[in-house]
Amino acid sequence: MKQDIHPNYHEINVICACGHSFKTGSTMKDDLHVEICSDCHPFFTGKQKLVDTAGRVDRFKRRYSRGGQTETVQAAAPGEATENASV
Repeated sequence: MKQDIHPNYHEINVICACGHSFKTGSTMKDDLHVEICSDCHPFFTGKQKLVDTAGRVDRFKRRYSRGGQTETVQAAAPGEATENASV
């Protein structure tokens, strides 16, 4: 193997936006700032945080909370003509 081609491995601090920090190994030299970690991620905490952008979550809930009420499209009877029927 060639010598001196691999980057140096350092111990750095990872700092989350929630305030949690821990040490890890990395080739970076500076601290790493992250937005989400295992202390605040919904998968690990069991809590769900919804970031609602312009009411999209509420609109989705209203649209699909009808409880199975769907619009049915009635098909034309076999003998009836339609506008797009070919002659």
